[in-house]
Amino acid sequence: MDMMFHGLTITDSDFQRLVQFIHANYGIDLSKKRQLITSRLSHALKEEGYQDFSSFLQHLFTAKDPKDLELVLNKLTTNYTYFLREKDHFTFFQNTVLPELEQRHRRDKVLSIWSAGCSSGEEPYTLSIYLKEYFGPQASQWDTRILATDISQQAMAKAKAAVYQPPADMPDAWLRRYFLPSRTHPGEYTVTPAIRDNVIFRTFNLMDPIQFKLKFDVIFCRNVMIYFDQSTRDALIRRFYNAMAPNAYLFISHSESLGQTPLFRMVAPAVYRKNSAPTRLSKGSDAT
Repeated sequence: MDMMFHGLTITDSDFQRLVQFIHANYGIDLSKKRQLITSRLSHALKEEGYQDFSSFLQHLFTAKDPKDLELVLNKLTTNYTYFLREKDHFTFFQNTVLPELEQRHRRDKVLSIWSAGCSSGEEPYTLSIYLKEYFGPQASQWDTRILATDISQQAMAKAKAAVYQPPADMPDAWLRRYFLPSRTHPGEYTVTPAIRDNVIFRTFNLMDPIQFKLKFDVIFCRNVMIYFDQSTRDALIRRFYNAMAPNAYLFISHSESLGQTPLFRMVAPAVYRKNSAPTRLSKGSDAT
């Protein structure tokens, strides 16, 4: 059986090959997303001169051209996000997490925060604003740079450009303090250098070993694991655990769950804390 969409077809075998390739390399489960695959890729493939999915996949799997991989990832990973998304998380971050970290790091004055799956950058920039607000005049004495990663280079480019529509629900004082009218995009705003410079962007595949220099005090990974199957999710949770400092915090989205795990305990809705000594790691733990 073939599925038609905008003139391109994808056979059952090609659909399965693509699903298996994306899952094996990026952990994303597209097994029930056939219509999404055809609708999002068809127009792009036609623009590239392909007459069907088979010829594109043949080239993708044999040539392994980074441009082809980027095309697939850009079209099949959802990059929708916005400032202050799930605002209660930021309230908890401001009122509970930051006072604790300020005390814990009062000597070294270094915080290690990761926005994993940062998409177009609104989440790490929101965190950066909260950090500036919290530390105020003392902010320059602290290293609060946020690591922000995503698998999509297209998302990274948008995040680095830092040009957005006027953020909804953004306090007027913040809009004046942390945003400037864009010179190149009328009606849009760009994030101020002080906020932009506090975020370090890196392209990163969450399927890869996590080998960053510091152990993380806080990881935000929201609306990312919903695209993974359970085994991929479990493996990522173990990698997060091993990459985190004692008693660190993990924020996921309200639509996600860590399930039954000895590694973390819930301390607020969709906010988890690393357990200091789990009874045992699950089989297949991939500690880094």
